[in-house]
Amino acid sequence: MIYNYKEAISKYKDNYQLDKAIKNEKIFKIEAGLYSDEEFVNYLLIINKKYPNAVFTSDSAYYYYNLTDVIPKKYFLATHRKATKIVDNKIKQMYVSEDKFEIGISKLIVNGIEIKIYDKEKMLIELVKNSDKIPFDYYKEIINNYRNISDKLDMNKLSDYLNYYKNDIDLFSKIQKEVF
Repeated sequence: MIYNYKEAISKYKDNYQLDKAIKNEKIFKIEAGLYSDEEFVNYLLIINKKYPNAVFTSDSAYYYYNLTDVIPKKYFLATHRKATKIVDNKIKQMYVSEDKFEIGISKLIVNGIEIKIYDKEKMLIELVKNSDKIPFDYYKEIINNYRNISDKLDMNKLSDYLNYYKNDIDLFSKIQKEVF
């Protein structure tokens, strides 16, 4: 289990006892303000603890949904537009407007860890919307994989989500042409 400083102090009563537990390897200091019962911790657990309101998106989501075999070089996290900047060289923060942030938030188990992630339907919209910013081969790989699962996509969700986008008719027509 991962603890923030306040939780670690609560468990060990005071700073002295916490330092003693660290020296005796009863608890491990992962980084400033984060502690764990285990010496080595999956970074997804650290992300969940440090950024509980962030949602996995973009390249991370496509990879976790097996829509691509390209392992992202960073963890892609979406946050509210007004959220504090994430200063971590392992994370690429993507700011999302308030009206679109909550749309499509789902949960997925990755390596035994539950994460918050945008669902496949929202990620399809984002893929098509940003197709001009994505390398062509990468885009085609993901689109082809969406074609393979097109019968499993929820068209009602897709339609509902599209209502939040300005060019919803153009996006819908492009999705129809590319995937279905």
